[in-house]
Amino acid sequence: MATVMKHIRPMGVVLLGVGLTIAAGCGEGPGPAESESSGAAATGGGAPAASAGSYRVYVTNETSGDLTIIDGLTHGVVATIPLGKRPRGIKAAPDGTRLFVALSGSPIAPPGVDESTLPPADKKADGIGVIDVASQRVTTVLQGGSDPEQVAISRDGSRIYVANEDTGTASILEVGSQKIIAALPVGGEPEGVTISPDGRFVYVTSEDDGHVSVIDTAKTEVIKRFEVGARPRASAFSPDGTRAYVTAENAGTVSVVDTATHSVIATIKLTGENVRPMGVVVSPDGQRIYVTTGRGGTIVAIDAVTQAPVGSARVGQRPWGIGISPDGKTLYSANGPSDDVSVVDANALTVVATITAGQRPWGVEVVGR
Repeated sequence: MATVMKHIRPMGVVLLGVGLTIAAGCGEGPGPAESESSGAAATGGGAPAASAGSYRVYVTNETSGDLTIIDGLTHGVVATIPLGKRPRGIKAAPDGTRLFVALSGSPIAPPGVDESTLPPADKKADGIGVIDVASQRVTTVLQGGSDPEQVAISRDGSRIYVANEDTGTASILEVGSQKIIAALPVGGEPEGVTISPDGRFVYVTSEDDGHVSVIDTAKTEVIKRFEVGARPRASAFSPDGTRAYVTAENAGTVSVVDTATHSVIATIKLTGENVRPMGVVVSPDGQRIYVTTGRGGTIVAIDAVTQAPVGSARVGQRPWGIGISPDGKTLYSANGPSDDVSVVDANALTVVATITAGQRPWGVEVVGR
């Protein structure tokens, strides 16, 4: 297996934007949208009128239990809506009309914590929140198994694949019937859930076991597992579906996967102080891979052809979730401890704005044209 290693040197950061403060309201369930005056403000609970090339950035805030909605053109916060307890993973339906958010009543448990000292889990809070994009409201909460962390949506929007962190399973939920049709063992503490562009396979990372389970969506079963680096967090497919990229926090690596054989063909080592690969996204043209580095505080850009890091941008504290604009020109990182979102010029690798979000922003989803 080929290994590519290169030291990462942070590039200069230009701060051109200022934080935009929003109401960090915490909600335990569905509720009305709380509009903001910054940017293209939502009025009457409805979504702002869309313009050519417009898009929205949706950021889940784990501690405040809400969703920050950002206008992709102005970078203004247009609304904050309550979701429920511990919203983390977020994905949009293929038609962009709905969002699905993993909610969990399990207490936050950092690595190494003595779980006997934690409060009991509130299992009634577990579920998959469904958000209507037009009205900016939670319309229902689906049962998604125990302690949902991340989700993936089938190409036709009929099924949701859920990582159930505390049970080591991946639940497959039918949206129409609102029933779980399978719960597949995928290893300890599953987290990242990603579906291939053709909809044939779902990759689920296991933090505890250091592997990725491959679910065949037609067979509704795990057909293979392959080893990656220690504590894998997330994965992303190339636009053509021939490659996948898996981050490993403790190993400091990104595994390059041949999706025809579901096997690792190269390992990219990211070096630097406290670099812990977390979130990952691939540019729309497939030429670059962007990785958040957690405690390293950066987004690293990797050339997909040479499989070598080509630069980095210093963002907020412990960036985790990451999203990219439809045109591939702008990146968004959810920076948990600093309670903000960094907006990064993907080509120059410079920060162009910093947007104040809720408490502990976690997941990022970009929806629009």
